Amino acid sequence: MILQRVHFPFFISLLLLGTFLFSCTRNEPSTNKATPETAYHKYISPAEDFYAKGVYDSAYYYYNEIRTQSNTQTEGDKIVYALLKMAAIQQTQGDYVGSESTATEALPFFQKNTEAQYKVAIYNTLGINYQHLFDYANAIRYYQKASALADTPLQKAVIQNNIAVVYMDQKHYKQAIQLLTALSQSPIVQNNLEHQARVLDNLGFCYFKIQDSRSGAYLKKALAIHQQLQFDYGLITSYSNLAKYYQKSQPQLAFSYAQQSYTKATAIQSTEDRLLALALLMEVSTPSQLPNYTKRYLQLNDSVSKVKQIAKNQFAKIKYDATQERNENLQLKAAKAENDLALAQQRFNNYLLFFLLLLGLISVFLLYFYLKNKSKKEKQAAIYESETRIAKKLHDELANDVYQTIAFAETQDLHNPVQKETLLDNLDKIYTRTRNISRENSAIVTGDSYEIALKEMLSGFSSSRVQVIVKDVNSIPWDKIAKEKKIALYRILQELMVNMKKHSQGSFAVLQFERNGKECLIHYSDNGIGMPHPIPSKNGLHNVENRIQAIGGSIIFDTSSSKGLKIKLTFPK
Repeated sequence: MILQRVHFPFFISLLLLGTFLFSCTRNEPSTNKATPETAYHKYISPAEDFYAKGVYDSAYYYYNEIRTQSNTQTEGDKIVYALLKMAAIQQTQGDYVGSESTATEALPFFQKNTEAQYKVAIYNTLGINYQHLFDYANAIRYYQKASALADTPLQKAVIQNNIAVVYMDQKHYKQAIQLLTALSQSPIVQNNLEHQARVLDNLGFCYFKIQDSRSGAYLKKALAIHQQLQFDYGLITSYSNLAKYYQKSQPQLAFSYAQQSYTKATAIQSTEDRLLALALLMEVSTPSQLPNYTKRYLQLNDSVSKVKQIAKNQFAKIKYDATQERNENLQLKAAKAENDLALAQQRFNNYLLFFLLLLGLISVFLLYFYLKNKSKKEKQAAIYESETRIAKKLHDELANDVYQTIAFAETQDLHNPVQKETLLDNLDKIYTRTRNISRENSAIVTGDSYEIALKEMLSGFSSSRVQVIVKDVNSIPWDKIAKEKKIALYRILQELMVNMKKHSQGSFAVLQFERNGKECLIHYSDNGIGMPHPIPSKNGLHNVENRIQAIGGSIIFDTSSSKGLKIKLTFPK
């Protein structure tokens, strides 16, 4: 944080150059009393009077009248001066963007015979603006232009100090030290106590930032000079820098200097300096004092922000109104052409909108029939697949059992109770298989009884040969899971259990349900013969994998186990 930059590059340099210009320009009207009254003669006195009194909005208005009503061919210097004072007012109110724009307006009016001091002031103003806007390259560029044209050693010294402060803003402290050291040794600085104190303060602050032991001596010497001169702005800066200097080594002394900075800033009613001092007090104060200074800072900062914004709006409105009035006739002449162009553009937009709507309707129509045809094909494929699967089950599982049962009935003595019991068992098995095939292909309940239906389906695969254990099925919030996911999950688990019954050869299978945040997990394990690797292409587990991926889930096969099969299914809630 460069505390010096508030006053030294801005307030003092602008005052130094602006005072010279003010005195020169105020005398200019008396050089030719025979000339008719111009905008400059009409508005310069109220503009300067309001500026001197600090009534900046009125001063800005009259300077702007000079800018807009002066002859651009013959009164370039007067326009430059008006723009310079307008830019200075905007800087004073913290509107650096607006000030930069205003100062830049003056550059086209520079001629070979333009007074050098006008150019120096404009370049210096631009340097200040760019520095506060953190465009350091342009700040140095315009400061160097101002320095090259400055015709007094003191002006050059002030601008060189400004350049050094830019280096400090960039944290290029060694470059700043080189420049400030040369300034401190120059006769013009040594013979001007105010500027000497300013240079020493900046030099001490640079040494402080690079932890050089010479820092304290320079800061104390600068404070002594400021106390001798009773220069309030210099005292505020010296107190602030010394507070920073003692912040770590002597906190109490740092707090004392920060308080002195705040007291001095309050006494001269410098709002910006009060804000800086309060920010410093927040850094060096104790925890018990911090809320008080924080509250003061926030209240003052809010007030300053509002005042600055109001000023910016006023300046912008003044400029806008003047420009609006000057351009009114040109706008009236251009109105018809603009209206014609707007009508033509509107017709084109209408045609384009009509074309886009027509294209959109055609696209929607084609998309509708495409999706309808696609859905029809998918349904037909699903029906064919379902019919094929049912036919295969009937052939592979049911037909063979029916044939064997018929053969048994034809060849055995059914009067024998044992044979009769065997026949009944076979018929019961045929019935059970028929029921299972019906369940596999019947509609799936997805409402409130989904959990019960899912349990019944899984438990239905238990038999005298294999036991199916279902755990924590109620841990899944089934009411929050979409209908499509429930159906897919039902088929997945059904396929998994069919695969277990056909290939596992185990005596038990366990399915454990689990919820983990936004994901649901199902852990399957059995003590069967495991799974070959890779999975055979016709294995039902391929269907399981395809279905789980279709609902955004995943399947992981644990092949590390020496016996049995472990599978983890994961899908989003």
